Amino acid sequence: MNPRRIVVAGGGTAGWMAAAAIAYTLGPVAEVTLVESDAIGTVGVGESTIPPLALFNRVLGIAEADFMRATQATFKLGILFDGWRDGGDRYFHSFGLTGKDHWSAGFQHFWLQGLTKGHRESYDEYCLELKAALGARFAHLPDEGMSYAYQLDSTRYAAYLRQFAEKNGATRIEGRIAKVELDGESGDIAALTLEGGARIEGDLFLDCTGFRALLIEGALHAGFDDWTHWLPNDSAIAVQTESVGAPVPYTRAMAHDAGWRWRIPLQHRTGNGIVWCSRYLERDEALERLLGNLEGKVLTEPNHIKFTTGARRRQWHRNCIAIGLSGGFMEPLESTSIHLIQRAVLRLLRMLPAGTISQRDVAEFNDQQLEDMAQIRDFLILHYKATERRDSGFWRYCASMPIPDSLTQKIELFRETGRVFRRHEELFAENSWVQVMMGQGIMPQSHHPIAAKMSDPELAQVLATLRDKVTRTVAGLPTHDAYVTHYCGAARA
Repeated sequence: MNPRRIVVAGGGTAGWMAAAAIAYTLGPVAEVTLVESDAIGTVGVGESTIPPLALFNRVLGIAEADFMRATQATFKLGILFDGWRDGGDRYFHSFGLTGKDHWSAGFQHFWLQGLTKGHRESYDEYCLELKAALGARFAHLPDEGMSYAYQLDSTRYAAYLRQFAEKNGATRIEGRIAKVELDGESGDIAALTLEGGARIEGDLFLDCTGFRALLIEGALHAGFDDWTHWLPNDSAIAVQTESVGAPVPYTRAMAHDAGWRWRIPLQHRTGNGIVWCSRYLERDEALERLLGNLEGKVLTEPNHIKFTTGARRRQWHRNCIAIGLSGGFMEPLESTSIHLIQRAVLRLLRMLPAGTISQRDVAEFNDQQLEDMAQIRDFLILHYKATERRDSGFWRYCASMPIPDSLTQKIELFRETGRVFRRHEELFAENSWVQVMMGQGIMPQSHHPIAAKMSDPELAQVLATLRDKVTRTVAGLPTHDAYVTHYCGAARA
């Protein structure tokens, strides 16, 4: 069988994740060519990730410590949200579990039963990842006992994956795409023509050209669904600063009157940014607000980004598949951009055609991709809709805006019964929904009757045992900074 010619248009995190995974997995079965131009920058601000990235790296056989050293990464146990409910509040969305679930009901039902019996300990006290994060502690635990992700330099990650992909047979071609040539009969993409005249033919084309979407939209007109009415932020500025202290194992998301700011600590620097809605805040004022709230010396020029939240209607159209920002954008609030790249790449590998493209594969791929994005969309909307803030036009709009029926069902089901149900391979776990809904002020009005089965002394003992296990485990952990230095410390330039 001749190698199948797969052309990756664009580099960055999306392009090199795709090229690395395909080259490593398929080897001589596929001929992988990546086209990128050094003259075209990438968004390059996807510094905060979620736990599935560890699986992606393991699938590729990447040694974790080596990868973390190369990307100056730290560990991430969740996100600390400041000011999202009423402006003066704080809550933590952690990875991992809280307490211990019963097969019939999540732990929140037992904790709620405890409240009716006079127990006043916070739901947070039962989560290992949350307590470790706020205590700035971390270690790998037996049996994957600590759920974590990474805070990394995405530009360095792309460079690391480029080296990995080329070692596994991928070819890089430098050049700017001047034309996307379509086959006159089929309407498929036949080749990419570069500015210098070089012509690159392929069987399957991956559009990793970012917001420009040169192939999937520019050439094939796949269509785009705009979700700005649900997620109104459309602007961001990113800047890097020197570290001013030991990096903590969590990302911060700090709400302001027209959006939010982020802070992401890496080994040798900190990533900072502001996200806002241009209807409620001018760009110059946003920049002033960002620069006025930094810690440490500024290392880079501000990177201004304009975006529209939404999804490409067809992620796979003809012989072209959108990977990353070309397929749509979920604002960075819950660090899902790299995850969506990963999902698309691994899904493609499972559905890669051996010969003629099956339209059943195309339909299934599109259904699954769009379901992923809609589920993430709903989780993001939750942070804005479930708020008590009415102190600005932005927050008043968010509080009053209509939301998808799918999210209304989730919110009202939890409010009435304390239950959360996940569908198919939904990304965010039950505990994620519970933490964010309660953190945003939604408290259940009832809970599962199974929680009343235990006597009061039995329930008190169970709750105390769970809290004690978390406390003892956290106390036995080294500091996050010390662990990172020992495990994967990167040499300073």
